[in-house]
Amino acid sequence: MTAIAPRVVAMPIRQDEPAEAAPESGSAETDLVRDAALGSQSAFEALYRRHHRRVFGVIWRLVGGVEARAEELTQDAFVRAWQALPDFRGDSAFSTWLHRLAVNTALMNLRSRARGEAREDGDEALDRQPGDESRVDLGVDLERLVARLPPRARAVLVLYDVEGWKHEEIAAELGMAVGSSKAQLHRARGLLRDWLGGTNHG
Repeated sequence: MTAIAPRVVAMPIRQDEPAEAAPESGSAETDLVRDAALGSQSAFEALYRRHHRRVFGVIWRLVGGVEARAEELTQDAFVRAWQALPDFRGDSAFSTWLHRLAVNTALMNLRSRARGEAREDGDEALDRQPGDESRVDLGVDLERLVARLPPRARAVLVLYDVEGWKHEEIAAELGMAVGSSKAQLHRARGLLRDWLGGTNHG
């Protein structure tokens, strides 16, 4: 397949967009993927509408609930998808391929930011508590608690517990040992339990 010149129109995520339509048949999605790979912008926009909420959701969790950053990375992920579509061979479902690409886009951003910041995988960072100003409603808002985890602990928790990755995959993507991935998960879960317990007790 001849590679096409990437040309993606701006498709900003809006909070007032209607809910995504019910999934179409596999053959319909296959047709959209094929047409988009051949350069159909309308087909790609249809794929965007079908999948952007899930892509945004996983990126939002990985970056700690920072909406503007998640929106920017979601756009980056779809640009990368547009550019890579001519090489998509269909070895997995398009949704699986796109989701993995989105996760990798977020992880690349996390690694890039980590190079310019102090590493946060030590016990001090993992043991820090959420600020007092957030204690009023964190007991019923697990997403906000997850967002307050140190970045690497949060990434391991999201990838393992939410996305179903294996520790070997997480370790490879985050540049850590498998044992470190397991330790980060254990500590992240422990912090969430402690924070929820502290909130429940006032």
